[in-house]
Amino acid sequence: MLKFNKKNNKLEFESYVFNLQDVKEPNLFRETFQYNEVPKIPFNGEVVPMTTPSEIWITDTSFRDGQQAFNPFSVKQIVDIYTFLHKLGGPKGVIRQSEFFLYSDKDKEAVRKCQELGFDFPQITAWIRATKADFKLVKEMGLKETGILTSASDYHIFLKLKKTRKEAMEMYLDIVKAALEAGIIPRCHLEDITRADFYGFVVPFAVELMKLSKESGIPIKLRACDTLGLGVSYPGASMPRNVNGIMHGFIHYAGVPSEYLEWHAHNDFYRGLTNSTSCWLYGCCAINGTVLGIGERTGNIPLEALAMEYAAFRGTSDGMDLSVITDIADYFRKEIHFDIPKNQPFVGAHCNMTKAGIHADGLLKEPEIYSSFDTQAILKRPLEVEITDRAGLAGIAYWYNSNLEKLVNSDTKLDKNDAAVIAIKEEVDAIFQHGRVSAMSEEELLSLAKRYIPQFLQDKK
Repeated sequence: MLKFNKKNNKLEFESYVFNLQDVKEPNLFRETFQYNEVPKIPFNGEVVPMTTPSEIWITDTSFRDGQQAFNPFSVKQIVDIYTFLHKLGGPKGVIRQSEFFLYSDKDKEAVRKCQELGFDFPQITAWIRATKADFKLVKEMGLKETGILTSASDYHIFLKLKKTRKEAMEMYLDIVKAALEAGIIPRCHLEDITRADFYGFVVPFAVELMKLSKESGIPIKLRACDTLGLGVSYPGASMPRNVNGIMHGFIHYAGVPSEYLEWHAHNDFYRGLTNSTSCWLYGCCAINGTVLGIGERTGNIPLEALAMEYAAFRGTSDGMDLSVITDIADYFRKEIHFDIPKNQPFVGAHCNMTKAGIHADGLLKEPEIYSSFDTQAILKRPLEVEITDRAGLAGIAYWYNSNLEKLVNSDTKLDKNDAAVIAIKEEVDAIFQHGRVSAMSEEELLSLAKRYIPQFLQDKK
């Protein structure tokens, strides 16, 4: 039957029917995933339309997936990080939800402490196993939504669960019905979707879920999980790895509303963030991530990266306080003693630092030459220069001009050609010529200031 689609103003077939293919042997896509070779990226040339939702948002799994591969957080740390998420997400709740474990007494205490804060956002949700008994925990904690593990690929259905596709689907639907009977919004976590038979299992399962949702009047959400980071967003890439095709298929073939869709990715092949934001572009409302990208193996998608991408896509931060990104990074360093990679974007100690003299020279003339945005205004982090044998005259002048005002309350400014700067550079060069390999410390550079530019100290107020 033909129907006019008001979303894209095109005449389309109203429905495509994809029935469950209850195969006897698992489809492991061996041509693509030969275990002794790098996974291949085949193309079929099929390009799907971009259908970005009118509203998009971020969800958090720092206390669930993130904590699975991290030292356990204390209750206080969970509450503190949850508070940071609230501040970062802003009053509109760009960070919409955060999911928690409920199994230990500590898990439950952390949820209660976060509930006591009374924040509208992030909404607290749960994650449970696909067992009916676990719904009691959700009800006891007064939560309205929970994630349920519903593994999607034959790797999991046949090799882990030891079930057929039909048996797995029946088990999943039975669990979802139990959630609906309990008045809880189920969020089905379609584990390993980028190795799943999308049209032979995933779409038929999604169709059945949407039938249950319509009958019950309760939303049933779908979290598409790229468990091994195998997704790609290249136009025309073949399924099941094509994340654009996955989102298009859910919406176009299974009738899943965009607001029911969520993407959860890992970064095994460096594609996590790009795949995630592509899902936004191709119809998915929610992208799931963790603070600093903590998580299994190579980690989940960093929430700070999603927040910055959101602002870039929308042209507004929508009330987010992006400077909280720096507060989160500082908290992890000081309170949790987590060693953030120094070159990690937005949060690493060197993410806005240069060691190259030619770059420092550009910063002296105009910060925008070597900085894409005002890191001080947005992240509360001024541009920095580290002094090594590569800093040059410009690097040394920039360091003193940037640091001495805050250190000794001096507003004196140096030109890179000042005699004092030349003298300091000669001494720095001599130090490195004698085998020095580490950058000059703040104390060492202040000592040189006392010798070569005493006017800085005379200006001290």
